[in-house]
Amino acid sequence: MPIRLEEAVQIIFVVSIITMFTRAIPFVVFGRKKEIPKNIRYLGNVLPMAVMGVLVVYCVKGVQVTTYPYALPELIAIVAVVVLHVWKRNNLLSIGAGTILYMFLIQVAFSVS
Repeated sequence: MPIRLEEAVQIIFVVSIITMFTRAIPFVVFGRKKEIPKNIRYLGNVLPMAVMGVLVVYCVKGVQVTTYPYALPELIAIVAVVVLHVWKRNNLLSIGAGTILYMFLIQVAFSVS
């Protein structure tokens, strides 16, 4: 169901206001002179890796290891992402290259046709 231009503009406006509000919350709550609480700093250090772990588990939850290709494309792509990230320390490079490698593996190298 297509939406009218006015509705699209309203949606963009609301989303942008909410985004600006969520970006401003830390500055309002903590300000520049207040020290960031230890538990917030801890979450800032721990959550990025926890989120990445959850995403990896979510992405491989439906992989069949008992049928061809025996999860090899997923395993190869995950190893490539880890190696690239340890080597270059660049999130965009490691995730992008891993995605491209995985797509190549499932569509060309391990295609079932």
